[in-house]
Amino acid sequence: MQPERDRLVSVSVPARIEQRDHVGTLLVAACRAQVPGERGEVIGHQLVSAFNEAFNNAVLHAYEGTPGGTVEVSLDKEPARLVLRIADHGRSFDPRGVAEPDLDSLPEGGLGLYIMRSFMNEVDYQPGDPNVLRLIKYLDGETRV
Repeated sequence: MQPERDRLVSVSVPARIEQRDHVGTLLVAACRAQVPGERGEVIGHQLVSAFNEAFNNAVLHAYEGTPGGTVEVSLDKEPARLVLRIADHGRSFDPRGVAEPDLDSLPEGGLGLYIMRSFMNEVDYQPGDPNVLRLIKYLDGETRV
């Protein structure tokens, strides 16, 4: 049985970096509407930080060298959590093969999964057609800062 959920955001955008901020604005507004006060602001910014990394990965890596392509984004509110789904039809990857970054060396890249995992309670990636990344944020616990 599927949990009860409300679809807050559902968009399909061209796989271009300039689309990221438009979708991010929708996501922050949805978080503010669902979670009151400062907590909603914090959750919104954490969710958008994780989303930005995921969107960048889809555009820059999944669709690398491929003209066109779309990124489908949805945000659902389920009891006590927000579920952000990002899907693309580009190349997949194996997140288990991504090493933890050496934060002491201040790397310029390779921090995407680390950032997503830092801000979200669950990160789940399913390769296929489409590749689907689910980022889950619990609403009944402490926010990560």
